[in-house]
Amino acid sequence: MLTLHAQSTSVPHQSLRMASNSSKLEKAQFMDRPNPRRAAFTLVELLVVIAIIGVLVGLLLPAVQAAREAARRMSCSNNFKQLGLAMHNYHAAFDKLPMHGTGTHPPAPINAWVSSPDGNNMRLSALVGLLPFMEQQALWQQISNPLLGRTDGTTTNPGGTIPWSAMGPTPENIQYPPWATEIAALRCPSDPGTGLPALGRTNYVACTGDSAQNNRDGYLEKPGVVLPYKPSSGTATRSQASGRGVFHIGQQLGLRDILDGTANTIAMGEIATDLGDKDVRTIGGRLAGNNNASPFIADPLYCRNTVPGIDPTRPQFWAVGTDGVSDGRGFRWSDAYPVFGQCTTIRPPNSEICGMSSWDRNMSASTSSRHQGGTHVLMGDGAVKFITDSIESGNQSAGNVVSGGTGLRAPGSASPYGLWGALGTRGSREVTNSDF
Repeated sequence: MLTLHAQSTSVPHQSLRMASNSSKLEKAQFMDRPNPRRAAFTLVELLVVIAIIGVLVGLLLPAVQAAREAARRMSCSNNFKQLGLAMHNYHAAFDKLPMHGTGTHPPAPINAWVSSPDGNNMRLSALVGLLPFMEQQALWQQISNPLLGRTDGTTTNPGGTIPWSAMGPTPENIQYPPWATEIAALRCPSDPGTGLPALGRTNYVACTGDSAQNNRDGYLEKPGVVLPYKPSSGTATRSQASGRGVFHIGQQLGLRDILDGTANTIAMGEIATDLGDKDVRTIGGRLAGNNNASPFIADPLYCRNTVPGIDPTRPQFWAVGTDGVSDGRGFRWSDAYPVFGQCTTIRPPNSEICGMSSWDRNMSASTSSRHQGGTHVLMGDGAVKFITDSIESGNQSAGNVVSGGTGLRAPGSASPYGLWGALGTRGSREVTNSDF
């Protein structure tokens, strides 16, 4: 009986073990089956994920844009630095800075503003002379030698010499290929301007100082030289009194002429090119008259305060008609005249242009840029500085220093436009003791 009892008690335990193993097998098989209820995200989960991604993009996008602008600004600064090296290499070769307002004379003297296919009328900017020193030797060879061919692909030159004469025609001639060439080293990556009605654009121009009397009247009479535009003794005197910058149209200066020190004097400035949107910084409003006693020379705020002038609801744009569509800022890198190739240190950076409603006449045109809060300038020693819009700029109601001026406007006086004006003058004996 004991043996039977032992056998009878062992059967249930074996059955339990078998049942347990069977249960585990069924459970494992059940776990291996796909669960149709967990095949995808629920709508709520998907919306939460999208919302999270949207928040992250919103947080990161400004940082990405700021990083891109910082890179563009650094590239712009590097372009300007290379231009400074070219300027100093030119000076090392010739013991002078490149002349601003140079070139060739047409066969017969003509007024400075007249277009000519047979000579550039002494209107070439300092950038033309710098070409061989900024890795543009091929372009310089085209300009400095007679050139056959036109921008439109033809080989004839109606109304002019065949081929184009050495140093080219006046800078507005679109059919002269070099003048229509866009030079990457002269463009700031932050500036979106491109294409017609501009020819080859530039974002870097010569600084002519703290006076708006910066037009074609800078030429001095020289024995035996027939000038295309012969100034009177009065215009030459005015030009000499007001031409206080590193560059003076029609005259060639050197580093030794920068008496205030090359590290304290601006040689070139950055400008924004015109986009055709009536931006007050990139095209002139038709406000001032056409005479040498222009109101903006006596009052730099003339265009700012004239009504109607600047749009009060959009203070960065004109409310009045502007100069011609081809007269935008920086539209011709080869042109020495004010709107295309000059900047002044009268009004602070990114201020409105104020001129005589003409690209070749007197003009107050500060530096400008597409960067946030300021502009680059190239100092006489080759250093590149970023000048903020809030730089100390003295008495903005004070008139320019001019020939015949009295008191603070007398020739040789310190700039009335504070640190900004002092940085633009080469020899007024100002002491710059501020960090800028």
